[in-house]
Amino acid sequence: MSSIPKQTLCGVIPCLRYRDAPAAIEWLRDTLGFTVQFVVPNEDGSIAHAQLTFGNSMVMLGSAFDTDYGRLLKQPGDIGGFVTQGSYLVVNDADFVYGRVLENGGRILLDIKDEDYGGRGFTCSDPEGHVWSIGTYDPYKPANQL
Repeated sequence: MSSIPKQTLCGVIPCLRYRDAPAAIEWLRDTLGFTVQFVVPNEDGSIAHAQLTFGNSMVMLGSAFDTDYGRLLKQPGDIGGFVTQGSYLVVNDADFVYGRVLENGGRILLDIKDEDYGGRGFTCSDPEGHVWSIGTYDPYKPANQL
């Protein structure tokens, strides 16, 4: 019997669209600490496809286009600033990242705090309104190692 998940480094990869994907790549790199792994630019300066890594995780993103796939997605600005999902980043120092978010134009949605279940974190939005939760809580560590 075969298994559905492929045994790979990162089995779930969020995919995001941005109106200004080049600026989003820069913000994610400079603010949250992503590493730009691969970018396919279009001639007009938009982004056809980009891969940004974060430790052994990744996000893929591109410019928002009016395509069959693009029409499946709405930008936060199209729906009153709301989103239907967010991503969680496990970091070494949530306070350090919190400061970078404030310095680089992100908006704090839920202030930084120590969580009852362990770890310290906060929730912010990037300049286009995508929601990011950032914290030191590592769900892969046993509770007695937090």
